[in-house]
Amino acid sequence: MRIVVAAVIERQDRRLLIGQRRKLDTSPLKWEFPGGKVRDGEDPEAALARELREELGVTLAKCVEIGRVRHQYPDHGEGLEIRFYSAAFSEAEIAPACFEQVAWVLPKELGGYDFLAANAELVANLATGRIKPAQVLGM
Repeated sequence: MRIVVAAVIERQDRRLLIGQRRKLDTSPLKWEFPGGKVRDGEDPEAALARELREELGVTLAKCVEIGRVRHQYPDHGEGLEIRFYSAAFSEAEIAPACFEQVAWVLPKELGGYDFLAANAELVANLATGRIKPAQVLGM
């Protein structure tokens, strides 16, 4: 089982950061939360910090796990355990490096985006307010 980490980042205006995968990526043009695979021997929170630095050019300041899901995509042999974290970073601006595009959206708008299947439960919980990332972080 491959462990993957993903950051749910909420601004003060309640908008959440989502990214669209590139055209040539697996699951092209699907939307997701920033993050990626945990390397062998790497702590999941360290992996989240690395991924945010690589993908957005930001430094992870704080994170709290808000959910886990196991998922098996039909075209992949290895199953995934995705760990979702409410996360905050230090910088005022992001510098996206690996997405077709990024968007800051209100939780209720998430349903209008074509997300990866493994994100469905989290998206529903965010959209209905069952999970409030900034509250979890104590912000």
